[in-house]
Amino acid sequence: MPEPAIDPAHRVGLPPEATGGPARDGRCAIIDIGSNSIRLVVYHGRSRVPETIFNEKVMAGLGRGIAIDGRLTKGAMEVAIAGLRRFAALTGAMGVADVRTVATAAVREARNGPKFIARVAAECGLTIELMDGEAEARAAAMGLVSGIPMADGVVGDLGGGSLELIRVSNGVMGNRISLPIGALRLDAVRKRDRRALGPFIAKALDKIAWAGEGKGKPFYMVGGSWRALAQIHIWMSQHPLPIVHQYEMPAAAPTQLFRSLVQTELSTLKAVPHLSISRLPSLPGAAMLLAAVVKKLGSSSVIASGFGLREGLLFADLAAEEQALDPLIAAARAEGARQGRFAEHGDMLFDWMDPLFADEPAGDRRLRLAACLLSDIAWRAHPDFRSERGVDVALHGNWVAVTAPERAALACALHYCFGGSPQAPAMATLLQLAPASLLGRARVWGLALRLGQRLTGGTPVGLAASRLERDGDAVLLRLGGGHADLAGGDAVQRRLKLLASSLGLEPRLGLV
Repeated sequence: MPEPAIDPAHRVGLPPEATGGPARDGRCAIIDIGSNSIRLVVYHGRSRVPETIFNEKVMAGLGRGIAIDGRLTKGAMEVAIAGLRRFAALTGAMGVADVRTVATAAVREARNGPKFIARVAAECGLTIELMDGEAEARAAAMGLVSGIPMADGVVGDLGGGSLELIRVSNGVMGNRISLPIGALRLDAVRKRDRRALGPFIAKALDKIAWAGEGKGKPFYMVGGSWRALAQIHIWMSQHPLPIVHQYEMPAAAPTQLFRSLVQTELSTLKAVPHLSISRLPSLPGAAMLLAAVVKKLGSSSVIASGFGLREGLLFADLAAEEQALDPLIAAARAEGARQGRFAEHGDMLFDWMDPLFADEPAGDRRLRLAACLLSDIAWRAHPDFRSERGVDVALHGNWVAVTAPERAALACALHYCFGGSPQAPAMATLLQLAPASLLGRARVWGLALRLGQRLTGGTPVGLAASRLERDGDAVLLRLGGGHADLAGGDAVQRRLKLLASSLGLEPRLGLV
């Protein structure tokens, strides 16, 4: 079956001079020198959903000096140089020859930026690629599109030194603007005079001539400070799935967050899981800016993205055919191949049961395919804990292009595929994340998978010789005459009956 795809002609693209020319195989790394943090990420290779094997950041705060006198401070540069020397040593030890080092607003705007670039080359052996505002905006937009392919709204990438706003629709980048109101600049203004922060933000946002294009559409937030706000909102609202990527907040949430942050001792936020403590001072300003941007654009909601500039740079290096792949399906297929026993089994199971779901909507069809591709990932686990393993992978896996309700549906399908009970504690969590109607459909997918796995023992021959379909008021399991023995015994009959019952139909076995 062809996978859901996006027309490669409609893609946010980086100009050729803004992309590297690295090898297409083996490990690669990106060192991202931002205004607040410097981060090294090492990837297993270039793929539709890049697999991270190492991730570390240094909070150098290079942009703090820019907000004061337009220069990188000596202390920030020393921290940065030490971190970059470590990153160069680490990539060398890992055997990563393909290392790309990029720098954004702080180094770009600093009067002593060229001296810093020269020091990095001399002392760390790293060649810095200085990204202009246009390239930075494009990379952020590509990162967002790579993780949420059908995004339709405005992307906001908040760094320490600047805010990039980009209109994106179906993978196409439209109007964009770069504003000098990064998290560190906001913090500097707030420290000088809290009353000046609001007018400072408003004056900058008045430059967005195309703000009306965001009315009634989501605002997609990129950047560490805004992701931290999403983490805080998850914690405060006691959301049962603490995953930032594609976490959605109502449009009123940023204003509420700002009020909470200015009335709360920031030290209490140390209890928020995975929150970077070094970001705490800049969060009130980041929340105030987010609230102002959402109001200015008339956004319908706020959606967090775990993907940004670095992912955008990797995405730009992929061939158009690979860019067009559905990232959820691509990642599920890779995970199924890595953990399963039968590489082709997921696709065959999908086709085998397809006649039973002839009228399902495209969104359900996509999730069912992902469930099929993951349907053999728990075979190594103890039989009593296979359903728990399936739920954990579906809920907490490194998936993108999937919402919390869709994660819950995948988890439900795998729960029943691996013999989970309706009374299992996990089901209460899933019901907090997704409507019962969606989970009911996912349960049917899981029971069909469970039947297919038992019937065939994972063999292609068994799937090719049988078919699952609806026949009037019955679920019909049709078998080729030469393979009738596959349906012998109680296990297959029992699972067929359970599947049919879940649909309110009768079980029926037919031989051809």
